[in-house]
Amino acid sequence: MNILISRCLLGFPCRYDGKAFKKDSLMELINTYKNVHNFIAVCPEVEAGMEVPRLSCEVVGEKVINTAGEDKTAYFEKGARIACNKVKANNITFAILKSKSPSCGINYIYDGTFSNNVVKGIGVTARELTKLGVLVVTENDLEMINDFLKSNIKN
Repeated sequence: MNILISRCLLGFPCRYDGKAFKKDSLMELINTYKNVHNFIAVCPEVEAGMEVPRLSCEVVGEKVINTAGEDKTAYFEKGARIACNKVKANNITFAILKSKSPSCGINYIYDGTFSNNVVKGIGVTARELTKLGVLVVTENDLEMINDFLKSNIKN
């Protein structure tokens, strides 16, 4: 089975600050299942043409704005289209994305004030993937990830 995963969660330094976000417990799960599942990496922001590092962005209403007040919505929308195309091309129904990200966050994102406050919300890519019927979780949903990966092994 093909699984979509945020590239930064695999240790690639593609986040806005030029860093990765590698979580050992998630990597253990991936290593456990890498012989039975295909993990397809995506970084919607970088694949849409944003540089690394870049100014931090947050969702503000219907737009995505960086700390300089520039509208970066078009990049986020393009990145979402790229991720959706990967999902369609690879028959993906499950995605592990970076929590709180303006692209990948599901359930909670930063509130748009650049003050580290989190609110209920969804990132641009996560929203479009859920419209396609993809089950989107974050790196914090380890039990759900393990259960999904374990229950979808073809014998």
